[in-house]
Amino acid sequence: MKLLWCYIGIMSILLFVIMGWDKLSAMREKRRIPEATLFLLAVIGGAPGGVMGMICFRHKIRKPGFAVGFPLLAIAWFAAVWLLGAR
Repeated sequence: MKLLWCYIGIMSILLFVIMGWDKLSAMREKRRIPEATLFLLAVIGGAPGGVMGMICFRHKIRKPGFAVGFPLLAIAWFAAVWLLGAR
């Protein structure tokens, strides 16, 4: 169980940093991180960090797919870990 929490933590930190990098790239009009990549990282465990990145960097908060999808994915990950731990 601890390993799963560590995995989610690492993926969350990774997506948080990438969200910050993408926001900085947007402000500097540089090459951006594809939205599909951001969603993939959220799906494979980084959603909590993605939500924090959205809030801290005010990034992608106007896009409904991100504003709804990232929090739902975060809830799904926490629910999955809770259910696995309830065994």
